[in-house]
Amino acid sequence: MVQSVLGSLILGYRPLWSRARKLAGIQLYAHNDASVVVDAAHLLRTLQELWSASSPPILLSPQNRQLLCDMLEHAPRGAPWIEVRGEWLADSAIYTRVKAAHQRGLRLVWRGELGKLPEPDVAQCFDNSLLSLRPEDAVAALKPPAPGRPGAAGARSGPPILAGQMYEGIASRALMERCLDEHNAMALAGWPAEDVLYSLRHHPQQPSHAVIFKLMKAIDAEQSLETFEAIMGEDPLLAYRFMVYTNSAALGLRTGIDSLRRGLVMMGYGSIKRWLSDQLPHASTDPNMQPVRESMVMRAELTAHLLDAGIENDLRREIYLCGLLSQIDDLMGEPLGTILRRLPLSERIYDATVLHTGPYAAGLQMACALETDDASAIRQLCETHEMDLEEVNRALLRVLADLEVERK
Repeated sequence: MVQSVLGSLILGYRPLWSRARKLAGIQLYAHNDASVVVDAAHLLRTLQELWSASSPPILLSPQNRQLLCDMLEHAPRGAPWIEVRGEWLADSAIYTRVKAAHQRGLRLVWRGELGKLPEPDVAQCFDNSLLSLRPEDAVAALKPPAPGRPGAAGARSGPPILAGQMYEGIASRALMERCLDEHNAMALAGWPAEDVLYSLRHHPQQPSHAVIFKLMKAIDAEQSLETFEAIMGEDPLLAYRFMVYTNSAALGLRTGIDSLRRGLVMMGYGSIKRWLSDQLPHASTDPNMQPVRESMVMRAELTAHLLDAGIENDLRREIYLCGLLSQIDDLMGEPLGTILRRLPLSERIYDATVLHTGPYAAGLQMACALETDDASAIRQLCETHEMDLEEVNRALLRVLADLEVERK
């Protein structure tokens, strides 16, 4: 039996965020063992079959040289962007393929340090760059221009931040804002979530104004219960607060509300809208929190897909909630166990998120591992939990293909 290409690769992903703080694309890591020959053309066809016109653009990041060579050789015009590491261009076999791929019309991305940009004859083969900053360059980039020389090219020591490029490894909110807002970077790979949350530590986190407003409009339009549940599930803090409210003594409901669906059913739509109206004046409008929330939603979707084996809807919703609440301690600044114990949730959610045990642990741990380029961790989880690599990759690609992306 011929092995599927998705069974011979280890995939991972990283979101690409735009200046508007919306999803601009996905960096897709692809790794294979040296002993395994991967059909790169088959991989590209598989992506084409799974992707639609509304799916996010892909930046393919092969994690070893042979896989890169195969992609450069077999990718047709119109294929996803392909990343090429700058240091690999010293390999004449790769450089030759890069030049040929560029002549065929492939869109290539040079990846490396800002201070080590390629020579012009090499740079012309690339449509864009994925750049990283050395610590000293990051410090220099954050310094204000020299007095009397606003914006002057030589005002800062170190390489200037190049406009229109992609950047990675940006751990500071200030540097992120400089790249996106001042230098109009095309995208940021990853997001400085830790520093964004730290900068807001003196202000209790609030649910998203946009999500609350979207849900109120859906109620006004008398859309379906499934729509209400889906919208509320776009914001972990809103979902959590809604469940705390529905379980409060003030409502006096006889049974514990253990899901968003049950809470929506038990409360009348008028009551839900009044509660949302109370949330709206205090809601968050900080755009820098949008990637933080969206990343949490991606993890929830992926957890649910990884554990979806024809299970019933109630169980699927519970798994989604498990993924959605798995990082809410980052938003609330309290221990996760303390937060979850305020709700009459299934013990399966507590076990997976706090104790890392139980039936949902495998899916949640795999969803976390897929957010990285750590192929060994993903392989180990497959072995530990007896998860099929092809099914893991297929679940990942389905979730990524369904993501909403900013369209200009």
